[in-house]
Amino acid sequence: MFGLNPKPFFVLSILFLVLLFCSLTESLRFELQSSATKCISEDIKSKAMTVGKYSVVNHNEGSPLPDSHRFSVRVTSPFGTNYHNRDRVQSGQFGFLALESGDYITCFTAADHDPKATLTIDFDWKSGVAAKDWSTIAKRGQVDVMELEIRKLFETASDIHEEMNFLRQREEEMQEYNRTTNDRMFWFSFLSLIVCLSVAGLQLWHLKTFFEKKKLI
Repeated sequence: MFGLNPKPFFVLSILFLVLLFCSLTESLRFELQSSATKCISEDIKSKAMTVGKYSVVNHNEGSPLPDSHRFSVRVTSPFGTNYHNRDRVQSGQFGFLALESGDYITCFTAADHDPKATLTIDFDWKSGVAAKDWSTIAKRGQVDVMELEIRKLFETASDIHEEMNFLRQREEEMQEYNRTTNDRMFWFSFLSLIVCLSVAGLQLWHLKTFFEKKKLI
């Protein structure tokens, strides 16, 4: 109507949707009994920022949590590197830059208590673009809402691009692994066939020699 090209608006809409779905994170709530352990894993790529926040849910607001509602937290990398370790806490948080790609594991262990107590724990774990504190960035940079959204879109697009490169690299590694496995299986099958034929030939030669000695043939 006004001579505007609707294509850029369509592209922006798609980018906003991508940002929306990439930035959505939900807090995990679970129950943990005394002396029990629960572990949660998150696949994080190298050089990605990750932050986590955990706390015991107080069902009796206004009253302090009992001493039985304490737990230990440990965050480890795929190769066993310890990034976060806290004992007998009721809340806390962690943040670090992942140096290795793979499954990072957070384990919660409730303190031993008699009688048994059941803890309800809230755990929020974010990584990548979602781990950035955009409100702090906006205050420090004194940027407006539109510029902040553009920064989010740029960071999300960069994160998606890095994720695609990472997946492409993993796919190439899997293809190379499959080729190596197929080559090994071919040579293993070929050698197995040679061994079977050799054993069959030796058996025939042995039987022929035996029958000739017995003068049966």
